[in-house]
Amino acid sequence: MSQNSSHPTAPRTTHGDGAPRHTHTHTHRSGEAAAGHHPAGPGRQADTGAPAGPGWQADQSDQAEFLDLEAEVLAEHISAITAWLPVEAPPRHIVDLGCGTGAGTFALLDRFPEARVTAVDSSAEHLRRLREKACALGTDDRVRAVPADLDAPAWPDLGAPELVWASASLHHMAEPDRTLRQVRELLPPGGLFTLVEPAGSPRVLPGDAPEDRPGLEERCHAALAQHHAARMPHRGADWGPKLTAAGFTVEGERTVAVHVDSARNPAVGRYALSGLRRLRSAAAHALPAADLAALDRLLDTAGPDSVVHRDDLAVRTERTVWAARRA
Repeated sequence: MSQNSSHPTAPRTTHGDGAPRHTHTHTHRSGEAAAGHHPAGPGRQADTGAPAGPGWQADQSDQAEFLDLEAEVLAEHISAITAWLPVEAPPRHIVDLGCGTGAGTFALLDRFPEARVTAVDSSAEHLRRLREKACALGTDDRVRAVPADLDAPAWPDLGAPELVWASASLHHMAEPDRTLRQVRELLPPGGLFTLVEPAGSPRVLPGDAPEDRPGLEERCHAALAQHHAARMPHRGADWGPKLTAAGFTVEGERTVAVHVDSARNPAVGRYALSGLRRLRSAAAHALPAADLAALDRLLDTAGPDSVVHRDDLAVRTERTVWAARRA
């Protein structure tokens, strides 16, 4: 992938018969599939590297801020994914499962100007921010925010959507196979389900940073790998067979390699600061003193070594998208 571009890397795309339609060079998934992310709870929480559990409780406002920054950094890539969707006719009703603060919701509203979106999440703070954005954008009449526990056996009435979107939420589900069956029942025959899943935690620092402790970011994520492998066994799963087993026909799959550098998007610096703060909160117990000290220097916005002063930051990650139709 380009080292100086914020544009989506050309994807590998396959369709229902498994045969590639377009094949381009792309970065393969790393072996960190289950590392670096925390369980979402019943709606969606931010994939930020901070685990939920005893002694740690995600602050919803901080989490929402991180999701807003992520939406700003990845806006171009999310837009490219919505443009790729194999819709047979523009949907009039869309459900966004685990909507967070609305990255997918607003991208879908842009892509389908006649559609309305039912945005579902367990976090009241996320939904509050989503409503505020909808009002600011003049789309509040097209957005319905629904608080819901997506791990519950029964969901609230979500209407009759032609398209269901779930981004970075399915791997958080306690029983994702059941969730997929619930999505199938929500859709009419021929309805489209779009599943977007990250390959692992985003990276923001160069591999040789910081200069006195090169490889610090990788060690932080490695410190969390075992924890997250146990808590999220479906992280990095191949969702194609699961979709088929749930009664879908997979019509397309693509992997988007993301590389957004700070020179092209000023939000990268703020995103890096927020993400590294949360990573420190999660990994502090497992890091040596020298690593913690180096991380604290990066996070000290008043200091000369702060991450906000670096000009070599870049958000690097991968997302895989499955487009599946109810058989």
